[in-house]
Amino acid sequence: MRLYFLGTGTSFGIPQIGCGCRVCRSDDSRDRRGRTAVVIEEGDARILVDTPPELRLSLIRHGIGAVNAVLYTHDHADHTHGIDDLRALSGGKRGTLPVYGPRDSLDRMRSRFDYIFDPNLKPIPGSARPALSVTALEAGTPVTVAGIQMTPIAFDHGSTLVYGYRFGRLAYVTDAKEVTAEARAALTGVEVLVLNALFRRSHPTHLSIDEAVEAARAIGAPRTYLTHLTHETGHAELEAELPDSVRPAYDGLVIEV
Repeated sequence: MRLYFLGTGTSFGIPQIGCGCRVCRSDDSRDRRGRTAVVIEEGDARILVDTPPELRLSLIRHGIGAVNAVLYTHDHADHTHGIDDLRALSGGKRGTLPVYGPRDSLDRMRSRFDYIFDPNLKPIPGSARPALSVTALEAGTPVTVAGIQMTPIAFDHGSTLVYGYRFGRLAYVTDAKEVTAEARAALTGVEVLVLNALFRRSHPTHLSIDEAVEAARAIGAPRTYLTHLTHETGHAELEAELPDSVRPAYDGLVIEV
């Protein structure tokens, strides 16, 4: 199994608009972070997790021109507002692209992107829209998506429910505020864990860096990669202070599981 980090930044992205901090001005390419998303690849199957605003650029960077399914973690703008780029991955000879996620997030997306999901709204002749089919997932219920077995795991994200996803030995969790005992049990035995980590200080809807490191220790994965990082922490300095088993991810990183 292969994991492509398309984006590893917070909702603002890095560099942040109007900011002249040292990280936003950094010459280290690992400090340039788009909004968070990944692609999971196993054999000939690829699953895209979330559609952030930089989706087109991220897929082009990795040379990814096709995916077999899309998973959504939740419906916040930094995870969904690149959805129109799915026009290039669906329709015509490509057929309908299956989309999965938490039921409440998918319901809100149907309303927000009604031009895509409302069958009564027809595209203007000569124009295109993503061709998608929608399936709600239930937390804790294993499912096979594009031939890849996976299990959705529920996490609190402030007032919003988000799904992390376990793909056998790999687990991907972003925008979680805490990792409960139930979630830890669901993640037992993973070898590679991706976990969100926002600031060094506490935040009402995201794990802090210290909280993420502690959660990784409790889960016990041999390798953990931190994502959804901000401009308050540069890659090199964060890498130097983290335990050896925990590394900051960066846009363009590809790992084998």
